[in-house]
Amino acid sequence: MAATVDPTYDDGAGSAFGLINQVAGGEMDGGSLADEEIDLFDRRIIAALRAEGRLSVTELASRVGLSKTPCQVRLKRLIDRRIIRGFRAVIDPVRLGQGHVAFTEVKLSDTREAALEAFGRAVLAIPEVEECHMIASSFDYLLKVRTSDIRSYRAVLGERISVLPHVASTSTFVAMETIKDADD
Repeated sequence: MAATVDPTYDDGAGSAFGLINQVAGGEMDGGSLADEEIDLFDRRIIAALRAEGRLSVTELASRVGLSKTPCQVRLKRLIDRRIIRGFRAVIDPVRLGQGHVAFTEVKLSDTREAALEAFGRAVLAIPEVEECHMIASSFDYLLKVRTSDIRSYRAVLGERISVLPHVASTSTFVAMETIKDADD
């Protein structure tokens, strides 16, 4: 479940994130930003919310050079088109005891569509896998796996990842230090 926002909800404080509703997550319908008629004000809204997602609509409007109502309408349109897919808290995994990061290459024994779909569905059930990317390389998938330590990673690899459908082999790279993270 991904949290999305109803920007038309008025909580009395002019909150930009409004009433949070739980809806099923999903991908955009394949269109790019270029396809979506994004103008300078939309880009300013996106940039402001990327930097500070909890801005009130009033503050957001002030920062992007619009009055409150047009800003609210644009925000709703960006959310409805799934250009803005939601708002979330950025959590420090190290402070939660989840500081070990490993990248796992996965090679499948079968790369026909049914096998790829089976692997894709099954990997979603492993909470330690933060990211899963299909790769054009000598292996098929690259996973970002977060655990508390190398022992926990070894258990996830042996008991959960290696038994996924059609896994032929894996190779692990352990991160020694994170220099840049998307959430920073």
